[in-house]
Amino acid sequence: MNKVELVSALADRTGLTKRDADRVVDAFCDVIEEALAHGDKVSLVGFGTFEVRERQPRMGRNPQTGEQLQIPAARVPAFRAGKALKETVER
Repeated sequence: MNKVELVSALADRTGLTKRDADRVVDAFCDVIEEALAHGDKVSLVGFGTFEVRERQPRMGRNPQTGEQLQIPAARVPAFRAGKALKETVER
């Protein structure tokens, strides 16, 4: 499902116009991005948690040349699925 399909499904389920549903999706993404940028977690009970994880520096390899290189430490966004979401996907 891409964004257009998500907006359409939200509009159908909520009775919102597609334009309003698009604004809701954009606002939802913006709020999560801002929270993660500030180092906060966003927890939606039963659905999951968006958080920032610290990735340690590590050695990597250029696949074209085989040359080893140092990959620097980084802060990366992560999502951990909640129990209800996991159970729904299992079915």
